[in-house]
Amino acid sequence: MNKSKVEKVNFYSNILGKKMSVLVYLPESYNSLIPLPVLYFLHGRSGSENIMFEIDINTKADRMIKDGEIKPMIIACPRIENSRGLNSSLISKEVADPGDNNRIINLGMYEDYFMKEIIPLIDKTFNTIKDRKGRYIGGVSAGGYVALHNTLRYQHIFSKVGGHMPTLELELDEEDKPYYKDMDVWEKYDPIYIAKNNNISSDIDVYLDAGDKDEGRFYEGCSILHKILKEKGVNCENYIFPGNHSAQYIKSNIEKYLKFYGGKLTIFNKS
Repeated sequence: MNKSKVEKVNFYSNILGKKMSVLVYLPESYNSLIPLPVLYFLHGRSGSENIMFEIDINTKADRMIKDGEIKPMIIACPRIENSRGLNSSLISKEVADPGDNNRIINLGMYEDYFMKEIIPLIDKTFNTIKDRKGRYIGGVSAGGYVALHNTLRYQHIFSKVGGHMPTLELELDEEDKPYYKDMDVWEKYDPIYIAKNNNISSDIDVYLDAGDKDEGRFYEGCSILHKILKEKGVNCENYIFPGNHSAQYIKSNIEKYLKFYGGKLTIFNKS
């Protein structure tokens, strides 16, 4: 039987005007004639597509698929840089982070890059289920924020979303302002605002979690979003696990996340 593998897909993004990369996990059963669901898993602001290896997504998925805990699936970790997944500038550029002089902020058409380049690239390159029932998205920290706003804005594209210690800010801070030229842009992407002010499909499964010692107190935003979604009839789970805002927190909980995305008793049993 074929072994699982991780492939690196390098490509030139016409939307961003630069070379970008995606790491793609293909399970042992891949190469069969059966198309597989895809989990898009997004890194945080100082991360990269290497989150695949940094939190052992591939090895955990291998074991869980082998043990029958989750269904086989493709996992794609695209590079989204420190962008928050926003369409923040027509021209791609780097600016200084007001909150950290050693870090840069990436501005550009990152929402379009993900939706119009990454997803079609994965569907074209691999044997995927090419509809929302087989398309999941999750992310950590800033990547969790991106996963949530993408799903709530494109409910016809994704059927499951996970925000893992997602950066759900309750107000627009000074250090956020390079991303948002005004409050309209902030509200356009704020998952809490979107959920509160729009119709949300009850056919989306949502998983939220944050550590009990999270330095950003992002469990507060998770609690607010969870309440709004539950009131709208959305199947939304919300957890507070032990830990702080760190890669170790994610690593210690990744198996729970994979069970949510790849579990056997979820969306595939819905009408």
